[in-house]
Amino acid sequence: MSAHLPPRPSARRPLPAPTAFATRTALAGAAAALALTLAACGSPAAKSGAGDGHSGHSHAGATSTTAGGAHAGHDMPGMTATTGGPAGGAGLASEQNGYRLTSGSDTLPAGVPAEFRFTVTGPDGAPVTAFAVEQTKRLHFYAVRADLTGFQHLHPEMAADGGWTAPLDALAPGDWRLYASFTPDSGPGKGTALVLSRTVKVPGTAGPAPTAAATGPASVDGYTVTVDGAPAAGAAAELRVTVTKDGAPVTDLQPYLESYAHLTAFHTGDLAFAHLHPEGRAEGATGGPTLPFHAELPAAGDWRLFLQFRTAGVLHTAVVTLRVAG
Repeated sequence: MSAHLPPRPSARRPLPAPTAFATRTALAGAAAALALTLAACGSPAAKSGAGDGHSGHSHAGATSTTAGGAHAGHDMPGMTATTGGPAGGAGLASEQNGYRLTSGSDTLPAGVPAEFRFTVTGPDGAPVTAFAVEQTKRLHFYAVRADLTGFQHLHPEMAADGGWTAPLDALAPGDWRLYASFTPDSGPGKGTALVLSRTVKVPGTAGPAPTAAATGPASVDGYTVTVDGAPAAGAAAELRVTVTKDGAPVTDLQPYLESYAHLTAFHTGDLAFAHLHPEGRAEGATGGPTLPFHAELPAAGDWRLFLQFRTAGVLHTAVVTLRVAG
């Protein structure tokens, strides 16, 4: 929804208290509002739907506004399997602090659902089986196409031997990066949040699509979503997401992963990962229309934001390109 910004290959810093954040914001002056276009993902891998698992998840609604030796795969330009890329390596390594994301697969079929099997091993080389629960899940799994036109967010189940199987929806041809976000609950890395990733190739011909530029608010599944904020690279900032429909505030957002929306960001070019954390949990059965997120994005440039929010049991996935100052 873990946003899921600080560079988070190894640990996520605690979020500042909303009151402290508000004080800093007041002293610095009002941030320039950026109204950013959000549009529903157009690819088969980034769609709205019902149920729990892929890009569609469901939940339900007291009106409340949120407050407060791994298999490296085919790495893309500017990345390495163990050190990451130019955006600080956020989630671009298959190994971190002795933990590895391993899999025997470096290709997946195009156009049909597929299962990606993987294991997280610890510094001792054994599969990790103890994971802390974060936003209701022990592990968050993401699949993102290299040109950022495809996105899936899943919550696979772990087998008794520590193996995981991610049931992916059909993937379009191209290079994809797969991320596992988790926190070990035992061993030397206990309590340290990690994001590991590797790439796979989906055979076939597909031309890359350009990343959309930041513009005004737009509709997604009949909803209008705007994002306000002016983040700078490496600095804490607040982004405020507002959801409206037919000009009226939307107050029936349903809890999803402990909040009323989940926000994940990927840096264009190198696909560095960042999870933007909601400032507070869902306190009632419904919420909205404005949702504040704590953001620490490690690099300047364009970031592709994937916002997931639920209404009437349907998860909507909206996409926005956010320009981050240097």
